[in-house]
Amino acid sequence: MCDVTPASLPPILLVLGDEELLATRAVSDAVARARAVDPDVDVRECQAGSLAVGEIDEMLSPSLFGGRRVLVLRSGQDTRKDLSAALLAYAKNPDPDVQLVVLHLGGAKGKAFADGLRSAGATVVPAGKLKGHRERVAFVRDEIRRHGGKCAEDAAEALIAAVGNDLRELAAACSQLVADTDGRIDAETVARYYRGRVEVTGFTVADATMVGDVPGALEALRWALHVGVDPVPIADALADGVRTVARVASAGRGSAYQLASSLGMPAWKIERAQRQGRGWTPEGLVTAMRAAAECNAAVKGGADDRAYALERAVFSVAAARQGGAR
Repeated sequence: MCDVTPASLPPILLVLGDEELLATRAVSDAVARARAVDPDVDVRECQAGSLAVGEIDEMLSPSLFGGRRVLVLRSGQDTRKDLSAALLAYAKNPDPDVQLVVLHLGGAKGKAFADGLRSAGATVVPAGKLKGHRERVAFVRDEIRRHGGKCAEDAAEALIAAVGNDLRELAAACSQLVADTDGRIDAETVARYYRGRVEVTGFTVADATMVGDVPGALEALRWALHVGVDPVPIADALADGVRTVARVASAGRGSAYQLASSLGMPAWKIERAQRQGRGWTPEGLVTAMRAAAECNAAVKGGADDRAYALERAVFSVAAARQGGAR
């Protein structure tokens, strides 16, 4: 941050969105940049709903002893009308030595206040929840770059499959991967470091089963059950894997992006199903769907040995693929 100057610090920062990690990071970055200009900067935090106009006037006033100040106003959507009016008036002529950081969830509540800050020239930092798989993939790749590394798209997808969708866990995993490697992250790197995490998901069992990797599917299944994963989502994932490959196969040839709209699936899921579908015949898929349905009924119907029902399904689905291989 050696290039940070007082003029580069926005006087009003509006952090807009309900993703806690992104909002927290925006505040931390703002404070860090202010401290790069003035190590003794005075940082204050308060809840918008509990503030009176007189209090905010005092907080936004320059210090008698000089120096910079950062005021972090949390839950900006709860700002009362009188306080909102005072802050919007202040935003038209903010003090250059005071930085106001307003966190706002971005919904309908308090929208006029957020719009008013934006109109007054506030710098907006988006902090909304990521809406889909592609955005999470982009987040992982950006996060790796943030730490000085490089990440291929398939590696980002593998990390999401291993760690899950929680941004805090993904951010921590990205940081750890870069710290523990040379920074060049590929799918093999993710598999090496997060093998145990990957194997506890039902989708990992399903993915291995659909390509005929029985040893890999059984290893993943037994590990998942060992660490306490409920058999129901594993059975659901297996059934979903078979259904997805069958739907994509029946849609005929075409790019994943062309088929995405008609099938109502994300392109990445179609691409995976196309890869998994190689070697399957329609007859084999019908047999596999029957095996997956029987497994679901056994697992959800309280079978005496649900682990056995899952293992039998893995063998049956893989056999259906092998029997129908061309």
